[in-house]
Amino acid sequence: MKTARRATIERNTTESRIKIGLALDGTGKRQISTTIPFLDHMLDLLAKHGFFDLTVKASGDTHIDDHHTVEDIGIVLGEAFKKSLGTKAGIRRFGTAWVPLDETLAQVTVDLSGRPYLVYNVKLPHRRIKGLDLYLFEDFFQALTTHAAMNLHVNVPYGRNPHHIMESIFKALAKALDQAVSVDARVTGVLSTKGSL
Repeated sequence: MKTARRATIERNTTESRIKIGLALDGTGKRQISTTIPFLDHMLDLLAKHGFFDLTVKASGDTHIDDHHTVEDIGIVLGEAFKKSLGTKAGIRRFGTAWVPLDETLAQVTVDLSGRPYLVYNVKLPHRRIKGLDLYLFEDFFQALTTHAAMNLHVNVPYGRNPHHIMESIFKALAKALDQAVSVDARVTGVLSTKGSL
C-alpha cells in the first residue's frame, strides 16, 4: 500500500500563528489565507503549478511588520515538506525549472539533500508591491530551505517587473519541487551513494 505523503504542521508564537497542510501527491487544490495578499498569490502559484494540495492559515503581528509572518510561514512550509517526504525513499531528489513570464526569466534548482543551503541571485527594480517589502522573500526562502533541509538555488538573469520576477520564481520553484519529490521506480532506497539523505 502506498504511504500517504502528507503533513499538517502548526506553529504558534507571540509573533505569528500558522497552520499548514500539505499533500505532495495532490492535484493543486489550495486554500490559502495569510493576511498578506501578495504572499497568498505566490503560495497559490506554488500549489497550482507543483500539483500540491496546500492549506495555509496564518496571522501575525503585521501591524508591526510583515517579516515575522512571512518568515514563519517559510519555516512551517519547510517543516511540512520535510515531514511529508518521510525517509525520502524512491524520490528523484533533484529538480530544476526555467519559467518565463513576459520579460522575466527565472531558474530554480532544488536538491532534497538534507543539507540546507540557499543561493539567491535576484535583483528587484522596485522593493515594494502595495506596501509589502519584497526583500522579505529572501528570508522566506532561507527559512524554507533550512527547515525543509534542502539545497535551493534561485536565479533571475533578467526581468523588469517585480511582480513578474516573484511570480516566475514561485512557478519555477513549484515545477522544480514537483520533479524533486516525485517517485521514480528505478530508485531503490534513497538516491545517494551514502545511503541516506
